Amino acid sequence: MSLIPSFFGGRRNNTFDLWDPFQDFPFTGGALSVPGETASFANTRIDWKETPEAHVFKADLPGVKKEEVKVEVEEGRTLQISGDRWVEKEEKNEKWHRVERSSGKFMRRFRLPENVKVDEVKAAMENGVFTVTVPKAEVKKPDVKAIDISG
Repeated sequence: MSLIPSFFGGRRNNTFDLWDPFQDFPFTGGALSVPGETASFANTRIDWKETPEAHVFKADLPGVKKEEVKVEVEEGRTLQISGDRWVEKEEKNEKWHRVERSSGKFMRRFRLPENVKVDEVKAAMENGVFTVTVPKAEVKKPDVKAIDISG
C-alpha cells in the first residue's frame, strides 16, 4: 500500500487505497478503467483442441447467459463466436472502488479445416464455460487396386 499522492489530483481520499499512477490519465479501457466505461472484450481467449472425433472450442464466459452468445458458420468453413457482456449499473447509493471485469462486445473467428461436418455443430454453456463442438467428417481412404504385372 502506498500513501503517495496523485500527481494530478492531490492526496487520495482513503489512505488504505493502493496508489494507481495511471488513475488520472485521459485514456480508457483496461483494468484501471473507471466505472461507466466499457472496456473492449474483443480478445476473449478461446482454446481450440482437435480430438480424433471433433474440433472442440472452449471459452470462459462467466456471467454471460447462453442467450447473449451467438455461434455461426460463415461461407462454409468460418466459425464465428460472438456476444455481449454488460457492466453493472452504478446505483445512487453505491460507490465502485474498482472495475476490472471485462465488458462489451466480443467476436472471434476460426477457419475450419475441410474435414468437418458444419451441419452438425453443437454448442453448450456449463458453469460459465462455453463449448462449441464441430464433428469431423470421416476421411475416405482412397481405393487401392493391385495391378497384376504380366510377363
